[in-house]
Amino acid sequence: MNYANLGQTGLKVSPLCLGCMSFGDKAKGWHKWILDEEASRPIIRRAIEAGINFFDTANIYAAGTSEEVTGRALKDFARRDEIVIATKAHGRWGKGPNQAGLSRKALFQAIDDSLMRLGTDYVDLYQIHRWDYETPIEETLEALHDIVKAGKARYVGASSMHAWQFHKALNLQAANGWARFVAMQNYVNLIYREEEREMLPLCREYGVGVIPWSPLARGRLTRPFGTATERSETDRIQGTLYGRTEENDRAVIGEVERIATLRGVPMAHVALAWVRAKPGITAPIVGVSSMAQLDEALASLDLELSADEVAALEAPYVPHPVMGHE
Repeated sequence: MNYANLGQTGLKVSPLCLGCMSFGDKAKGWHKWILDEEASRPIIRRAIEAGINFFDTANIYAAGTSEEVTGRALKDFARRDEIVIATKAHGRWGKGPNQAGLSRKALFQAIDDSLMRLGTDYVDLYQIHRWDYETPIEETLEALHDIVKAGKARYVGASSMHAWQFHKALNLQAANGWARFVAMQNYVNLIYREEEREMLPLCREYGVGVIPWSPLARGRLTRPFGTATERSETDRIQGTLYGRTEENDRAVIGEVERIATLRGVPMAHVALAWVRAKPGITAPIVGVSSMAQLDEALASLDLELSADEVAALEAPYVPHPVMGHE
């Protein structure tokens, strides 16, 4: 396993980050494909044994039980100083007016709750899950700085937002001497490339590590166009991301299938290899719901695409409406 620095930090992370949204209590989650603790633990253990040291979850995944399951497994299978734990805050975790968002009150409560569920004294990367339009960004950034200074997080990061918002936040952090965003977790894959216009160049310019979510487009890039799965039929987020653009994606998915067939590898290998090769991207976040999917993601690290293959994959792309910021 070849490790890389996350942005301009000295933090070393594996070239794949294991997304933990699939783990938790199915009864408390949004999705039917969530794995319970018994099914999750062997996958997390296998990831650690294979060299993955980077794990990403969030306070709202399966109503917090993703953090609980992930935290217990990591404690049992690895030393704390061997692994990098990332979690996020923003989404609603309760019915009260302050049980969501990025206010100082909400963030201080959210980090303490996440640490308790994860069973750790600190997280390595604490991320704002989205932009909070109801809280001044200065309040959010100062609260994050104080969380770092309190020793509850080593670094802070952000997730999907407009490039102008991220630029504003980075400038405010620099001007005030606040802890700086070192990572951007945004939506990047072969059928959604709008981040290449502004966000990815911005991250390269400022030395921010990029850890994309949904690099396989929630499985759409792993199977021939039109193939249905339980996830595709029950995932409520699928429609918001792909419902308006499905026909535009057919040619791209077909090209992934063609190159995968020629190479004699699964389609997922091609899609992940494309993401990993993008300048500035540190580690795509791969969510899995089976051991086979994890092994497939690990095997994809051996594939490097030629310049001609990259050009063929990118040629059919049609611009998409901006999405993923909600």
